[in-house]
Amino acid sequence: FLRTTMFAVASALVAVGANSATAFAAPLELVAGRRRGSQGVRYPIPTADGAQIDKDNQVILVRWQNTAYAFNLSCPHQNTALRWDDADHRFQCPKHHSKYRPDGEFIEGRATRGMDRLAIQRQGNDLVVDVDKMFKEDEERAAWNAACVVLST
Repeated sequence: FLRTTMFAVASALVAVGANSATAFAAPLELVAGRRRGSQGVRYPIPTADGAQIDKDNQVILVRWQNTAYAFNLSCPHQNTALRWDDADHRFQCPKHHSKYRPDGEFIEGRATRGMDRLAIQRQGNDLVVDVDKMFKEDEERAAWNAACVVLST
């Protein structure tokens, strides 16, 4: 699984131009969250719309239209690492081509639900993600909808 994930992350970086000088200005970047015991994984609040991948904690952190989301890195269909498509501003599964909006809503493909959201909350200038609390859209719709942080403009 980790080998597949690393390959998917590397492929995603190539897809958004990781070899160019603007690679780190693109809306996809690799990050490392800070774990503090059982308090979750902490990330600085992203300053612009885009996706960040924390491969060590299997988290995709997204800021989109003044809202922050945390997702499980794997596609809910068959656990393949998702990729960010910068041109279309969406996620895509490289295995069966399921597509998702930046907020995790399912668009089309073999999957049957949106991306799995993780519990997230704001603490000061950080977002704290509880990687042990994952919500599936089709099983816990209210919790899935609530798993986001509205950021001020």
